[in-house]
Amino acid sequence: MLNPMYTANLNDQQRAWFDAEYQQASKSEVAGVLLAFFFGVFGIHKFYLGQTGWGIVYALFFWTGIPAIAGFIECFLMPGRVRAYNAALAQLIAAGILASSQPTASAAPSTAYPATAAARTCPACGGTMDAAAAFCTHCGVEAVAAS
Repeated sequence: MLNPMYTANLNDQQRAWFDAEYQQASKSEVAGVLLAFFFGVFGIHKFYLGQTGWGIVYALFFWTGIPAIAGFIECFLMPGRVRAYNAALAQLIAAGILASSQPTASAAPSTAYPATAAARTCPACGGTMDAAAAFCTHCGVEAVAAS
């Protein structure tokens, strides 16, 4: 279960975006344990968590037997390592969503759409948005009733 602190500052649209990104990129504890147990001698579990350097070291020295022993030991440590990986991933995704959704101070209101009867100004970022839109396309803030 993902800690809700990562999505506390996100609106519903951003949470949906976060969930999609997180489900695609997160790793499974069971897969990590199985990879460490069965293929730890080759360092496959290290590649699985993105530790390419350590994976190459394991692959180069698999013939010595040392990576086999280390892989067996690491199969017991993998759940914690996968949880730490997923927590760092969740922080990174949430920060990226918040950064891409926040208007910058120097950003001028969008002039891509001419102000017509079918357009209105977003109260959060000042950008022009469609009157029927549920969310602002610039900042992601939920639209309020037409003013």
